Amino acid sequence: MKYDEFAFFNQQLAMMLRDGIPLEGALRRLCQDMQTGALRTELLALESDLARGTPMAEALAPRQLPELYKRMILVGVKSGDLPAALTMLADYFQRQSNIWTRLKSLMVYPLIVIFLAFVVSLALTVIWTGFIGPSMGEVFGGMNMRLPGATEFALSTMQTIWVFPATLGLIFTGLLAVVLQPTLRGKFLWRLPAFKEASVSRVAAALNLLLQNGVPLPEAIELVEQLENNANAVDDLKAWRANLAAGFAKFSQVAATNTLFPPMFVWVVANAGDDVAAGFNRAAEIYQARAYYRTEVALYSVLPIAALFLGAIVLSQAFLVLCMFLPFIAMISNLSGN
Repeated sequence: MKYDEFAFFNQQLAMMLRDGIPLEGALRRLCQDMQTGALRTELLALESDLARGTPMAEALAPRQLPELYKRMILVGVKSGDLPAALTMLADYFQRQSNIWTRLKSLMVYPLIVIFLAFVVSLALTVIWTGFIGPSMGEVFGGMNMRLPGATEFALSTMQTIWVFPATLGLIFTGLLAVVLQPTLRGKFLWRLPAFKEASVSRVAAALNLLLQNGVPLPEAIELVEQLENNANAVDDLKAWRANLAAGFAKFSQVAATNTLFPPMFVWVVANAGDDVAAGFNRAAEIYQARAYYRTEVALYSVLPIAALFLGAIVLSQAFLVLCMFLPFIAMISNLSGN
């Protein structure tokens, strides 16, 4: 799902509802302007169910929409102020779109560079093993001369030249799996700078959204817990609920035994006192800003490092190929001298 498109949809839907347009009609009208895709299909199915008189809870249940979104819609309907809930959802998804767009660019650059390095390495390997290598072996075997040390080193290295593309291919496959698999992504992103700050900001923003719409803190934590892919983050959230059930009132006590959530996050939320929603909102803003900063620093660092890495791969294999021609260069030099 494209968060920016979803945010814009909810902004428009909230405006139409405030203007007195019925929900079913507003959904139908907005879907007409959307591009064909999974989101449009789900929203059209929701509109169709509502038009037949299906209760909102039953209409939302089978839809492939974010659980947080479905819960907030039900809260908005129950409170009688659905436009306000939609506006807050639009703000939430827009913030997520802004931060994850930056983080995706940070993930894409290394993937592109490693893929290009893999392609170059594979091409050189195929050229060597299929064309140059066998011919060189026959030529050197018939020469009655001592080979240069660089050529002997290149010959021994070329025997295992498939290690280069194989290693790069495994690295690329591993990184691609982390990007595409939600479980792996959730496990690793909580460990990396910028990505961890973005994850903390997302959790804080979701809790703030739920609390502002009247969802009790234990229920809000339980819902966010269901949305998480990282086992350690889930354990932290479960511990929060357990401490709340045990009677702890201050958030510094509720989140006293965290594994992933940093102490600064706990301090910011606890400083809000009884207004825990405001504390989560402040924490979301702080960690979103930290994620922006770390992303900018990383992007400025990744680009030159990636270029150097690709250049090193190309030059190292080109050097090995060049070393194979040193005997011929020496022969031509000797003939010229004679």
